[in-house]
Amino acid sequence: MSGYGAELKKLIKNVESTRAERIEIARKGEHFPALTMDQRAEWLGKYHPDYKDDGRRAVAVGPNKDQVMPEEVATVLESVSRLDPKSIDLSTVDYETDLLVIGAGGAGTAAALTAAEQGLDVIMATKLRHGDSNTVMAEGGIQAADQEGDSPYYHYLDVIGGGHFSNKTELVAALTNDAPVVIHWLEKLGMMFDKQVDGRMKVRHGGGTSRKRMHSSGDMTGAEIMRVLRDEARNRTDKIKIMEFSPAVEILLDEKGRASGAILYNLETKEYYKVRAKSVLIATGGNGRLHIQNFPTTNHYGATADGIVMAYRAGADLKDLDSTQYHPTGAIFPEQNVGLLITEKVRGLGAQLLNAEGNQFCFPLEPRDVESACIIRECSDINQGVPTSTGRMGVWLDSPMIDILHGDGTVRKELPAKYIQFKRYNIDISKVPMLVYPTLHYQNGGIEINDSSATNVPGLYSAGEVTGGVHGRNRL
Repeated sequence: MSGYGAELKKLIKNVESTRAERIEIARKGEHFPALTMDQRAEWLGKYHPDYKDDGRRAVAVGPNKDQVMPEEVATVLESVSRLDPKSIDLSTVDYETDLLVIGAGGAGTAAALTAAEQGLDVIMATKLRHGDSNTVMAEGGIQAADQEGDSPYYHYLDVIGGGHFSNKTELVAALTNDAPVVIHWLEKLGMMFDKQVDGRMKVRHGGGTSRKRMHSSGDMTGAEIMRVLRDEARNRTDKIKIMEFSPAVEILLDEKGRASGAILYNLETKEYYKVRAKSVLIATGGNGRLHIQNFPTTNHYGATADGIVMAYRAGADLKDLDSTQYHPTGAIFPEQNVGLLITEKVRGLGAQLLNAEGNQFCFPLEPRDVESACIIRECSDINQGVPTSTGRMGVWLDSPMIDILHGDGTVRKELPAKYIQFKRYNIDISKVPMLVYPTLHYQNGGIEINDSSATNVPGLYSAGEVTGGVHGRNRL
């Protein structure tokens, strides 16, 4: 029995009425035509939130003064520090280390492990628990060109094209060349990737890719990445000290302007700690919980732009903060699931996006910003969205196609987390489609770095989603 109400059940019949014909076309290897480059540009300009003037303004202070960005981001960059400098005695310190890593998600933990392997003493401070991060929320996979017929060259071209040619090329080169090495490193640490019966990696297409290079672990890839990184770091107590519930609130600079540590705030004892470090690395993740333009988000509760604010106050340049990724398929029903990521893997397995009439309206694996624009267009100007009882509007994602195309049980095997998340609300996604709409997913821009992760502030480094430049104006 479906958890959908009577009105939505009626509209599901439209999906079912067109499914047989769509399945036949899919089995022939045919698909809905992709947009031309001119159409992409037109639809992005008309429908994507990044291209709208409302909700955006120039930031009034700092290195990026007068640059236009979302109102919510500009406001936090202009905010006043919670610290009274007169109340902090910097003549003594509470902790001293070689490297202070601020943030303990995927990027922060990987950085701590890499530094420890080189013999450095590391303190890793995090606002919540070790691993509470957007990395854990990631589902569909991690891309690397390590298969026959692919190469970092093709991966590079896809990333540059997906970012609308606005990426920092040195960062894209570092990302695509290092990706196969990272996959091997994660597997060596114990990560359980999806594999063929002969032991080869399973890979699938992602949006905007010319080759299959998406490596996954069911639909819990990020959680599996975080599992092995966290386990490894917590077994390196000789080199890595982890401080949970201790967010950094300000970066410290020495008399020469070099990053030399940070002030941490213990959320449990309400105490401030002074940490002196030879270098500081910020890896605090994104800004989804600012809910830009009132969009729901896939992000965890700690994603509140802390890192870019601290770096900005220290004098770091920011890049591309006018660009935010809205993942095309966020859940909008049931209400308890609103904003929940519906991984791209669902479309990679063959599920199609459909309007209220049960018809396809876009190529299912356009770059994410283009796919989002297509859905917003269908729900606005075309007026073919599917309404929910709470006043939201979305489109169908025909997940039952997956079992039909690949065999019974594929949904439960390949998408176990998503199956459970919907089943608890009496929706069996192997039998009925999901309702989706774009959801705020990723901070495309951030702290500007070079290919050594260094910022323009001496001694200050950054990694992960908090950085800007590698993805340009859109992340694949």
